Amino acid sequence: MLMRKVALVFFCAISYGLARGQQPAPTPSIVYAVHEPDAIKSYEANPRVVREMVNRLVLAVTGQSDVAKAWASLVAPNDRVGIKICAAGGELFTTHHDIVNAIVDGLAAAGHPRSSIIVWDRSLGGIKEAGYRPGTDGYQLRSIAPHDGYDAKAVLSAPLAGKLVWGDFEYVGDTGKMPLLADAEATSNVSHFSKIISSEVDKVINVPVMSVSETNGIAGCMYNMTIPNIDNWRRFAQGSRFGAESLGEIYSNALIAKKVVFNLMDGLIAQYAGGPQPQPNYALHHATLYASKDPVALDATALRRLEEWRKRGILRPVGPVASYIDFASQLGLGNSAPNQIEIRKLGR
Repeated sequence: MLMRKVALVFFCAISYGLARGQQPAPTPSIVYAVHEPDAIKSYEANPRVVREMVNRLVLAVTGQSDVAKAWASLVAPNDRVGIKICAAGGELFTTHHDIVNAIVDGLAAAGHPRSSIIVWDRSLGGIKEAGYRPGTDGYQLRSIAPHDGYDAKAVLSAPLAGKLVWGDFEYVGDTGKMPLLADAEATSNVSHFSKIISSEVDKVINVPVMSVSETNGIAGCMYNMTIPNIDNWRRFAQGSRFGAESLGEIYSNALIAKKVVFNLMDGLIAQYAGGPQPQPNYALHHATLYASKDPVALDATALRRLEEWRKRGILRPVGPVASYIDFASQLGLGNSAPNQIEIRKLGR
């Protein structure tokens, strides 16, 4: 009887609060950070230190007791696993090879054959200079093939037309045939997802770099899974007038949101202007890795830090161009408000 009364009082209190417009506070998101000054020096990463950092992060995020169990809690034995890197930064600013190796080793310990793991980005230019060894790393290093790498059935439309260029799925100017439309009129409001994200992987480990994007604010977790994974993407990367909300909407697609199980941001080197293409003049050795299951919280955390560095460098804020981060929070993809994000710094 007492328990019934307590439950009734609790229910009434909640109802009264809702009636007065008071919503229950959302559960805070946790962003884990590990900083090791020895992780990188003179643009050279220390493989041993980086591996330890990755392992500590996955253990913290999953709450497991060892690395194999940690990765096994994120991906099932029959899952086809992909690792989405950022390779736009060339030799110095591509997702570090040592981070990917540590993740692959962890997945292998959890029972996933190395040869079945796909590591990819739209383009892999400069990947060898960044330390990757296609054909000998043991996992699949893949880029998205122009035209043929996109899925005809996995489409997204938006009330914004973009000019089609060579490599887009619907572009016809490179077939040797007369284009159906004049070049200036070859536009479309449709984009296609890459076949890798649409049908070749079931679970994704998202490993962006900690970098500003001059067209989308930050080349973080949401950017890394959206812009490089679709064709006709330029319409979403032309500044705040175009991409302000779109990235959140694209990320919310089940092909992305339901597949990403872990976000690890490579902040060994942080670039606060000009990214994600390499701009050494605006980069610094941050020697920090971040991880979270919440891509919105991780992007919001990184953006605030990048804005601090931009302010010191007397550069305009990029926050307005990254307004999709707050919009993604409204869509329920995660938390962006500082008071709903807990940053936990991991010690040894």
